[in-house]
Formats: sequence, structure tokens, C-alpha cells
Amino acid sequence: MEEEKVILVDENDIQTGISGKLEAHEKALLHRAVSVFIINKQGEWLLQRRAFDKYHSNGLWTNACCTHPHPGESVFDAAKRRLKEEMGMACSVTWLFSFIYKEKLDNELTEHELDHVFFGMTDDDPVINTAEVEEWKRMKYQEIEKEISEFPDKYTYWFKMIYQRVNRQIEKSISK
Repeated sequence: MEEEKVILVDENDIQTGISGKLEAHEKALLHRAVSVFIINKQGEWLLQRRAFDKYHSNGLWTNACCTHPHPGESVFDAAKRRLKEEMGMACSVTWLFSFIYKEKLDNELTEHELDHVFFGMTDDDPVINTAEVEEWKRMKYQEIEKEISEFPDKYTYWFKMIYQRVNRQIEKSISK
């Protein structure tokens, strides 16, 4: 099976090339990514625990799903594709913001991403892909804040980095 490819970009999200996913993480190459946050009408966030056999950040809790757009695929299409692949769900998503981060991970890999963050609302329960997701749960924002302050090592780096900003953007989006 051919290795998944990622889109290399500069700081302005202009494509500079294509790379194998593992190579991009081994060499800390800046690449395009997508993160999707889902809440329901009760304001509960859908969280997933990454499968234990993922090659990084395995077994950690994070947002509904993440991915890398395929070459030629828009970030919107990637967000919807991955929500279906990982969580068995479909809903409309709205772009919230983008940010760049670089973080050394476990097993000699580095995450260096220009991450496009999306938000969607649905009351549907996920039908998880167990190759990608160990389990899921719903939590209120205040519960997430409390748990992250008490048990930060249970959450992915990128989730801890942006969940507060996501919450502010969601509140703005809902109040419109």
C-alpha cells in the first residue's frame, strides 16, 4: 500500500510540494492539516480517544477528528471526509480559523502543521472506525477545562493548544 501523501505549504498556506506523511513528521516539514470540532444542541463537545496503535499521540483524547488533505483536496472536503471515515458522521462544517504549530511528539516525530480548524453541530451519535478511534464521549466545555487542568497528559498537544480559542469562536458563531 502506498504511503499517504501530505501537502507541504509555506506560512501563507501556499503549496510548496508533496511529501509522504511519515517523512513530513520525521523531518518536521510544514504541511496542511484539518481539525474538526463537533458539539450538539446541549453544548456538549464530541471527543475521541485516538486508537492505541496510531503512530503518534495514541490513546490520547482530542477533538472529533483530524486529518491531512489529500493532494488536490480542499480543506472543507477533507474535514467532511475524515468526519465520515473516523466517526461515521456527516454534518455541515464551518471554518473557524487556521494556525501554525510545531511540537516534538513521541517516537522521534515532529508535528509541524498549518491546521485549518472547523466546527459543526449535530446530535447524531458517532459510529466509530475502531482502526482510528478507541472510544468517544461528550463533555461540556467547563468539564473539559477542569479535566485538562487536572490531567493534561490525557489530551493531545494540539487540542490543549486551541480548545479555548475554539470555544470563543463557537460562542461567537452561535450568538450570530
